[in-house]
Amino acid sequence: MAGGHGDAKVEVFDAEEDVAVALAKYIARLSDVHTKGKGLFTVVLSGGTLIDTMRKLAEPPYLDTIDWSKWHVFWLDERVVHKTDPLSNYKLAYDGFLSKVAIPPNNVYAINDTLPAPEDAADDYEACLKSLVEKKVLELSQVSSFPKFDLMLLGMGPDGHVASLFPKHPLLEEKNRWVTYIKDSPKMPPERITFTFPVINSSAYIALVVTGADLAKAVHIALGNHEPSDILPVQMVSPEGELTWFLDKPAASKI
Repeated sequence: MAGGHGDAKVEVFDAEEDVAVALAKYIARLSDVHTKGKGLFTVVLSGGTLIDTMRKLAEPPYLDTIDWSKWHVFWLDERVVHKTDPLSNYKLAYDGFLSKVAIPPNNVYAINDTLPAPEDAADDYEACLKSLVEKKVLELSQVSSFPKFDLMLLGMGPDGHVASLFPKHPLLEEKNRWVTYIKDSPKMPPERITFTFPVINSSAYIALVVTGADLAKAVHIALGNHEPSDILPVQMVSPEGELTWFLDKPAASKI
């Protein structure tokens, strides 16, 4: 089932397995378009269940047909922990995806886990992005002057948070930074770095991948036709390019 919500496409599939199949096809198509069109593909990963839902990419036919050498991989947000820590989004992505495909290690841009202070880690990651603009790996949006990633793969929490941008938190209003930090995350661990909404919304393509009945209420608020008293962070996702929701029926059960 497909539908629209404002400028967004909303795709609803019977089960998570069907979401995984459709997501792999979508990512592979965008990879092909960007690698052939400009010689590289910049992809932003999230934590949570997203990596597992990307599992079909590490299987035939995609494992052998995607030009992995042209991929450049980033993180939407990261916990300020060592890359070997079970809480690390890098470790989650490495174990579940990156270790299974042939993306060059130099094209994988993880947090500098030698910096224990979240503000330093955020500054370092922003500096990394700016150096990649100079090297022409990243381009700047002509609309916002923030970095424009080809594809961001977003998940969502039951409270409607995306990245490490939580409901009613002051970071929702950050307008200048590319990467910022949080020390009081309501979800453990408390110290994280995160892309800001100006960066998220400068993207060419965003996929919001949301599966499971525990997310149905937030999906209902985000995609329903009523005006909530408090805007959820996920409702602030409004890219310059194209937004597609990938939902299974349990997640879509209240819309």
